[in-house]
Amino acid sequence: MNRIELRNTDDYHSQQAADTLSYFEVSPEQGLSKNEAQARLETFGPNEIIEKEEPLWHRIFRRFWGPIPWMIEIAALLSAIVQKWEDFVVILIMLLINVVLDFFQEHRALNALKTLKQQVSLEVRALRDGQYCALPAKELVPGDIIRIRIGDVVPADVQLLSGDFLSIDESSLTGESLPVTKRQGEVAYSNTVVKQGEMVAVVVNTGRHTRFNAVVSLVAKASLEERSHFQKMVIKIGNFLILMTLVLVAIILVVGLFRHEDMLEIARFALVLTVAAVPVALPAVLSVTMAVGAVNLARKQAIVSRLTAIEELAGVDIFCSDKTGTLTKNEMQVATPLVFDGYHEEQLFTYAVLASRQENRDPIELPLFHYLDEHFPETDWQQWTQHDFTPFDPVNKYTSAQVECGPQQLTVFKGAAQVLLEMADIDGNELIAIHHSIDTFADKGYRTLAVAVQTENDRVRLVGLIPLIDPEREDSADVILNMTHNGVRVKMITGDNVAIAREIGHRLGLRQRSIRSAELSGKGSNELIGFAKALSNALYQRLHPEVSHQAAEAFAEDVMASLEQNFDMEMLTREFIHTHESVLIETLETVDIFAEVRPEDKYTIIDTLQKADHIVGMTGDGVNDAPALKKADCGFAVSNATDAARAAADIILTSPGLSVINHAIEQARITFERMKSYATFRVAETIRIILFMALSIVVFNFYPITPLMIILLALLNDIPILAIAYDHTKVQNKPVRWEMHSLLTVSTVLGISGVISSFVLFFVLLEMGISEDMIQTLLFLKLIVAGHSTLYITRTEDWFWKRPWPSPLLLVATFGTEILATFIAVYGLFVTPIGWEYALYIWLYALVWFVINDIIKMRVRKLLNNKPALA
Repeated sequence: MNRIELRNTDDYHSQQAADTLSYFEVSPEQGLSKNEAQARLETFGPNEIIEKEEPLWHRIFRRFWGPIPWMIEIAALLSAIVQKWEDFVVILIMLLINVVLDFFQEHRALNALKTLKQQVSLEVRALRDGQYCALPAKELVPGDIIRIRIGDVVPADVQLLSGDFLSIDESSLTGESLPVTKRQGEVAYSNTVVKQGEMVAVVVNTGRHTRFNAVVSLVAKASLEERSHFQKMVIKIGNFLILMTLVLVAIILVVGLFRHEDMLEIARFALVLTVAAVPVALPAVLSVTMAVGAVNLARKQAIVSRLTAIEELAGVDIFCSDKTGTLTKNEMQVATPLVFDGYHEEQLFTYAVLASRQENRDPIELPLFHYLDEHFPETDWQQWTQHDFTPFDPVNKYTSAQVECGPQQLTVFKGAAQVLLEMADIDGNELIAIHHSIDTFADKGYRTLAVAVQTENDRVRLVGLIPLIDPEREDSADVILNMTHNGVRVKMITGDNVAIAREIGHRLGLRQRSIRSAELSGKGSNELIGFAKALSNALYQRLHPEVSHQAAEAFAEDVMASLEQNFDMEMLTREFIHTHESVLIETLETVDIFAEVRPEDKYTIIDTLQKADHIVGMTGDGVNDAPALKKADCGFAVSNATDAARAAADIILTSPGLSVINHAIEQARITFERMKSYATFRVAETIRIILFMALSIVVFNFYPITPLMIILLALLNDIPILAIAYDHTKVQNKPVRWEMHSLLTVSTVLGISGVISSFVLFFVLLEMGISEDMIQTLLFLKLIVAGHSTLYITRTEDWFWKRPWPSPLLLVATFGTEILATFIAVYGLFVTPIGWEYALYIWLYALVWFVINDIIKMRVRKLLNNKPALA
């Protein structure tokens, strides 16, 4: 082992497989020993690519860099220049608290995601000490013998040893969309996906030595995750608030210059006001809310690989689901078999298992082994030697093997009944009877497996039919029912024939309207011309039944020539496509069961629904589901999913069953409500502060609060906002989307109401003859108490006293900061003291306006709900 030096993977292209095995000192029949594998693991390291993490110092210091930190830092610098040291200290404290909070929450979110992803480890079938066993992919070492088959992600760089072929998708490395075919002696690369075939291979490079790592190393920094619809909308809200703040602050600056006020003081005040008004807590709130959602789902055995998928799931209104292995157990059970004349049941199952491989643990094949062992335990099928095994692939739709036992040599076949029927020589009456049996099995929801045998120089003979039932999961019907009650339409998409699809759909409570995928295709000019020609041909033959087929064809050609001469075919084609797409969308929206579907059809179904403004979820388990899982707004890979499906999915289920999907939908809608509560509060609060400040300064030439108070206000507002991520919320019983008109209307009215309440208090205090310094402290306390009261108004669309009540954490955070602000105002910490009597009056005043604002909110919502929708 010490002599082994790892080489470039491509070097093995020019080397015989036998030489590679000799170089790595490994036998293809025994594989590595456990001790040798452990020694190589210590020498070459684990088979994983260590992601380059951002250094801790960089994560800390980048929080001091950017538009918002710059404004805070410049405000602190200007405070130092004018020797406002109290302001300087408080501004620095605010900056540090924001940095610490943001760093802590990002650190928590990153750690949560890292921990969750570690739970999702790829497994491989490796040969150790002469036995194939399941191993985590990271434990592979150079020289390991592994078996790769359809649906696998190639776990390391390998050289192929035996088997017919592999069709591999190398788009993750080359960008080439078409799969490439690999045969014995060729090299396959890590992180590519097997589309067809099955082969045995020897590992030649692992981890950082793989071709995939070489490609990854060329990328300096991984790009940021694509923002979801939800995030984009929240960012738009943030941009709106920043723009509004900058406009009003600019007005304040211009007015101050015309009044010949101190330029440094004006600039310092403007910066501080901008800092207080812009949504500083936006990144932290997003991080905390999404991390909380991911952790909650992890407790339900669902691993979130893309955090923003939680947000997308809140708006999902159509949920497409694969059938086999998703809605059903993918644990086939054998029903009563049909044995043809000349054979008996023991032979049927013996030939079936000889055309299988037990170590593959294929869900279609395992029940055959179980049935044979249970019903015919005396059968020693292992005395047969298997040669030239051909694995199943979606094109041929059968497996085959050459087997021998002593002098007896056979070729056995197992696969789709329709395919083996074409291979076998069966007369007409018998063929009709067999088709009738297959249809009967299909009507019962069975998948029919045909078994055939061929002796040397003889024809293929059908031995019998094995009906297999894939029973639905115990929770599937309840999951669909719950989704329906929550406003989500469930559609089953399966490659099975329409009879099986209808039977399973009936058991699951889906509407029985079904359609084959072939009925969904067809669009464009070729289809239009073909349709017109066929129609012309049929009409002519109906009117002139005596004419020949050639005459009807000639007539159809004349009709098409006339059409092309007298009509704009391009325009007709566009109209045809538009009409077809409209009919297709209507069909997809009304049909719940799609049968005989190909992988590209699943992708097309989801893409078309998305174009019709639906937000689409998808569940699946196989490599054929991977494109659709990637395309869906939120893709779920079930617990027994292939590596390819798990890599494409946004959320990975780690326990059997689908009930966690409803928990995920509930969690997503809770997250949405929390974010909507934050957005409404943030818009209202910004309008309340910045508009009140701007009008006071521009109209009345009075600064209602000092720069230091603004800093304290921003600091005390940001702390409880983070607690929104843990608040109790009402779970909507239908998909939720941003209604920006409603949100901005409610928040703007609440903001203006807050401005009015502040001016009423301001005028009352002026009439009472209270000093300006004391007025500023009173207004400061009012803005704190009333601001947190606004949070309790915006957190629900109903009256504030109705359930769900606020979470204890939110209550502690808000009342804690209000009490702290009260002590600051009462005892004059950095401000003019007001005493307990005035503080209690401010609390009472804020409480009265809290009730008034809640009434205003309910009136506005009632008007919005009663307003007829715009056409």
